[in-house]
Amino acid sequence: MKNILYFIAITLLFIGCSRNPFLLTQESPKRLSKDMPNTYLLKSEFKKLPQWKDENYTEALNSFINSCRTKKTRKIYANLCRKAKRVHNPKLFLEKEFQPYKIYTKNSQDVGLLTGYYEAQLHGSLRKTKRYRYPVYTTPSDLITVDLSSIYPQLKKLRLRGKIVGNKLIPYNTRKDSNGDKSKIICYVDSKIDLFFLEIQGSGRVTLNNGKTIFIGYANQNGHRYRAIGHYLVKQHALKLKEVSLQSIRKWLDNHPSRVEEVLNYNKSVVYFRKKSSMATGSLGLELTPNRSVAVDRHFISLGAMLYLNADIADKHISKIVFAQDTGGAIKGAIRADMFLGFGKKAMNIAGELKSPLNLWVILPKKYNKKEI
Repeated sequence: MKNILYFIAITLLFIGCSRNPFLLTQESPKRLSKDMPNTYLLKSEFKKLPQWKDENYTEALNSFINSCRTKKTRKIYANLCRKAKRVHNPKLFLEKEFQPYKIYTKNSQDVGLLTGYYEAQLHGSLRKTKRYRYPVYTTPSDLITVDLSSIYPQLKKLRLRGKIVGNKLIPYNTRKDSNGDKSKIICYVDSKIDLFFLEIQGSGRVTLNNGKTIFIGYANQNGHRYRAIGHYLVKQHALKLKEVSLQSIRKWLDNHPSRVEEVLNYNKSVVYFRKKSSMATGSLGLELTPNRSVAVDRHFISLGAMLYLNADIADKHISKIVFAQDTGGAIKGAIRADMFLGFGKKAMNIAGELKSPLNLWVILPKKYNKKEI
């Protein structure tokens, strides 16, 4: 009888442990990187990465070399940026010189969310007309940005925005209160809804009525936190949570023109733009590469970092190397990424529907690890 009870006790113990793999391995995610102090990491191996054998190593290496054009990437990868230019065997180079770490939340969860974004297409004019009457604004001249990092180093990635009234810095105008403020106008477009989605995407192309195209991209923001209008429509019982997508939101707005202002104003955040000479670029300053560039939360992942993601995109399972080259107001959390999908209707349709469970790894240099982690 004692032997039976002993066996049951041991069995229950192992069943309990099996619910948490870290109890079996005696390892748990830890904050290992000085550059990512809020991120919990667990050391892994390339052979354990999903579908690693199917990666296009040459393409991934070329994307790494391209990212190395920036100071932030060179800060992380140092001499590997130089070595990469002389590599003859990309797979061997990656496996020999780098170390993958799986990203976890503080609560030891390893599943997050992948969404997508694209380079928007709008139609406009340099002059205001009956059709083209919605202005695309530059950063207002009275918008003040305060960097507190010199006083509070822990706030180095935060910016305080507002305007001076009297001798006080107060919050800047919300979307509802904004009426051009002290901004210059880049051009006028024919759809307030398209302009709103341009703010969410961060960059786009405006085809003018004279046949020319101008590129515009993110320049600044009014300082108010981004609030998703899809969430508002769910609260208003206008859409069900499972129905929310770019396409469903646009359709609802088109069908309810009298409520467009109400819904758009729920998002108090306003994005300001600047003219550019080329296609979409991210916060890292590089032109974004479709399916290789992602936006991340810089509070958890350093811009310029090489990542490996595992998710489903357009009914296909995708596992591949990507690069943290952009940020976004809606991108919050350690296991959170927004993949740039390119330009055009196909990219827009995929991005509008993309909501996939996400596993994410950060790939760091082995020598960097020895010095910093």
